[in-house]
Amino acid sequence: MNSFTHSAGRHCAATAQPFDPASGTLVERLLFNHRGIVLGLCVLLSLVLGYQALSLKLNAAFEKMIPTDHPYVQNYLKNRGQLGEGGNTLRIAIETRQGSIFDAAYLETVKKINDEVFLLPGVDRSYMKSLWTPATRWIGVTEEGFDGGPVIPDDYDGSVASLEKVRQNVDRSGEVGRLVASNFKSSIVLLPLQERAPEDGKPLDYNALSSQLEQIRARYESPDIQIHITGFAKVVGDLIEGMRQMQVFFAATLVICALVLFWYTRCARSTVLVLLCSIIAVVWLLGLLPTLGFDLDPYSILVPFLVFAIGLSHGAQKMNGIMQDIGRGADKRVAARFTFRRLFLTGLMALVADAVGFAVLMIIKIPVIQDLAVTATLGVLALIVTNLILLPILLSYTGVSKVAAQREAVNERFSRLDAGQARHPFWAFLDRFTERRWASGAIIVALLLGAVGFAISLHVKIGDLNPGAPELRPESRYNTDNRFMVSNFSASSDKYVVMVKTPQYYCANYQTLVAVDALEAQLQQVPGVVSTTSLAALSKQAAAGMNEGSMTWYEIPRNQGLLNAIITRAPRELFNQNCDLLTVYVYLTDHKADTLTRVAQTVEQFAAAHDTDQIQFLNAAGNAGIEAATNIVVKRSNVQMLFMVYAAVIALCFMTFRSWRAVVCTVLPLMLTSVLCEALMVGLNIGVKVATLPVIALGVGIGVDYALYILSVTLGHLRNGASLSNAYYLALLSTGKVVVLTGITLGVAVTTWVLSPIKFQADMGILLGFMFVWNMVGALVLVPALAHFLLKPTPQTASL
Repeated sequence: MNSFTHSAGRHCAATAQPFDPASGTLVERLLFNHRGIVLGLCVLLSLVLGYQALSLKLNAAFEKMIPTDHPYVQNYLKNRGQLGEGGNTLRIAIETRQGSIFDAAYLETVKKINDEVFLLPGVDRSYMKSLWTPATRWIGVTEEGFDGGPVIPDDYDGSVASLEKVRQNVDRSGEVGRLVASNFKSSIVLLPLQERAPEDGKPLDYNALSSQLEQIRARYESPDIQIHITGFAKVVGDLIEGMRQMQVFFAATLVICALVLFWYTRCARSTVLVLLCSIIAVVWLLGLLPTLGFDLDPYSILVPFLVFAIGLSHGAQKMNGIMQDIGRGADKRVAARFTFRRLFLTGLMALVADAVGFAVLMIIKIPVIQDLAVTATLGVLALIVTNLILLPILLSYTGVSKVAAQREAVNERFSRLDAGQARHPFWAFLDRFTERRWASGAIIVALLLGAVGFAISLHVKIGDLNPGAPELRPESRYNTDNRFMVSNFSASSDKYVVMVKTPQYYCANYQTLVAVDALEAQLQQVPGVVSTTSLAALSKQAAAGMNEGSMTWYEIPRNQGLLNAIITRAPRELFNQNCDLLTVYVYLTDHKADTLTRVAQTVEQFAAAHDTDQIQFLNAAGNAGIEAATNIVVKRSNVQMLFMVYAAVIALCFMTFRSWRAVVCTVLPLMLTSVLCEALMVGLNIGVKVATLPVIALGVGIGVDYALYILSVTLGHLRNGASLSNAYYLALLSTGKVVVLTGITLGVAVTTWVLSPIKFQADMGILLGFMFVWNMVGALVLVPALAHFLLKPTPQTASL
């Protein structure tokens, strides 16, 4: 019998001897010698935070979804009060299935919808536009000069003559393709939104707004009328509605985890306690958020599940350790203290690594990701109390069932390493990776996978890769509405706005308009640009109109008096009151990353060549301009975030093991998983964006737990003189089987998210499921393979 077997025997004998309550660290004595007080405090905290959780809101804010520190967004925020449309605009298209829009019943429906949405909270009414708003005007040239007025005149009465007059006004308004479809079968009500409702100053409630829009849709839709709604606010509203359906998937995950845990333990009480402690951590998190002034948004809604998943992993390790000690004959209280003593430091460092990994997301200057980082960090800190402290104390009262204890007593024979003693076949197979031949093969396969994965990952795209709202399914109502907008209006819902700054009253200067016209000419040649509009384009149209419609005069007038006359009748969204800000609207086919990059680069290159003291071309407003800035920040932050996450994990692993060799064994499998995850994103056509950017960091934080538990036990046995094979085999029997249990269970559970109506949640389910399972494989296969070459079975391993 080798020295390690003697050591294991001494431990088993110790569990049957009287236990000294004064033994253990100061922390252990404070906790377990005052169990009632600890439980009372936890119950009190759960009640308080549970009550606080009732006031938690599910909402989103436009400014939280954008990188407010980026120069593009700074330009937008400085000038948004003078822009007709910013990045947060709703479009409501009213389509007639019979005839055309020049119908009294149709126009009456549009009027009713216009009047209702005018009163919606958060609408910037001064810039609202539809056929019925006074700002929607026509301009014509008569014998007496320029003439014009609202598209629907004050004397409109629904008669045939009035309808014909409306038709003429629409033709002369320049709104065909913008507010009015080219086939004259639909028109748009345009609703720019403010971040805070002007009535009470409160943040806009997107959930309530979306609900009101759906009520309007339901009220006015009929076989003859169809309503299509697009815009950021509607996307968020649909996401929030989809989140409620996600509760079914969370419940399914809970059931799957409960069934697998019970199958493994055959002990109802310990299964319930593991799940309960993880749920308590979630309750504490949900109670802390409103207390600290946070809401849940469509992105951080997944954090409670991640907290539950991490808690399940750590809780199962504690439960397994207590169950094994009771199986060896220890009293339930003694078993709880022994397990706390063995695994508390490892669990603490693993959770700290998780928390630091999540906190690193704070470097990404997008508020919604920073909120996610805060939320996840708070949840992990709660787990330190609930799953590392509360769970062992609860199990010290309840213990485990006799059936579970007897199963562990039977399994104990596999931990005896006497000559000729049979080993468990599955664990014996995994143990073969500690042998040189198998270890070399595993490392070669990992290197090949890493090389292929890295080559593929170089093709990962930044931003959205699909038209419409990629957060939603292609067949969703929103994306169906968006396809209608794109196919019927040249002024698509994807709008990029260039801001042109000039001195006061200089916006209508001839040289200014010539420069703007030159920019438009370049933008119109960019693939993905449908059309553009600006004061320069309007000036050319007006010049031709003032000369009997002759296209010979279709150019910017050189006469400043004529330009001044034109600007007095120009739509206000094209310039501001002081005439020191012009806007160039660029309508795009989609908001794919490549399209936005081409437009942004074209504007930047033009600005570099044409900016002067008198005129500056500034990127960017509009929903497409904001998204272009977001893509730039995401691209820069992706590599920076991974570097910071791994630096934090490496530092914490070194603090845990005091061995650079052990750190290498821990981190290399995680890096392989990160590379393969990005390759998987390429294969599934998933871009790196706000929704998916945190996934890899979260996967690293959760994945390091597996390696820490297995390697800490393996190193402990190595330092007692055991061979690597024996040390790793016993680590598998103690913590390794729980790694397999939680890795597969959580991987299967999150993969059920592919059925979610929210596409980015389905994507996250696939990616997280892959990372859960692959990190488990890395911990079970690559850690022992690397250990074969790096770790030695001597008591001096700790000083490597």
